[in-house]
Amino acid sequence: MKRPAGDPLTGQELEIMKVVWRLGTATVRDVYEDMLQHRRIAYTSVMTMMNVLERKGHLSKKQQDRAFVYEPTAPQKRVLSSMAGEFIDRVFNGSAAPLMQHLIEDDRLTDDDVRTIQKLLRQRKAES
Repeated sequence: MKRPAGDPLTGQELEIMKVVWRLGTATVRDVYEDMLQHRRIAYTSVMTMMNVLERKGHLSKKQQDRAFVYEPTAPQKRVLSSMAGEFIDRVFNGSAAPLMQHLIEDDRLTDDDVRTIQKLLRQRKAES
């Protein structure tokens, strides 16, 4: 039985979803070969995880020739936005300000990141 696509994604599921989002549609072999470029993984592991993602409602599949072709059921932006919201709720009690403070103080934030954030904040202020 399919569960709603609101089920959280594990790290490996998210990795697979990123490949499928990038490709648009993909077979297990497509995802397996893509992932092999970055790390060792068994074909059967990819197949199992893609079937789990289909059962969770994150992927749909249809048979094409002798293989199943999978496609995302929701756009990447919507899923990542939902995951970020869940993270903010769980870790920061629903407030984005502590997360923003952490990101600003983090050494990984580049000057380009700061400029992008400033631009997005100006746009948001202009819209309100």
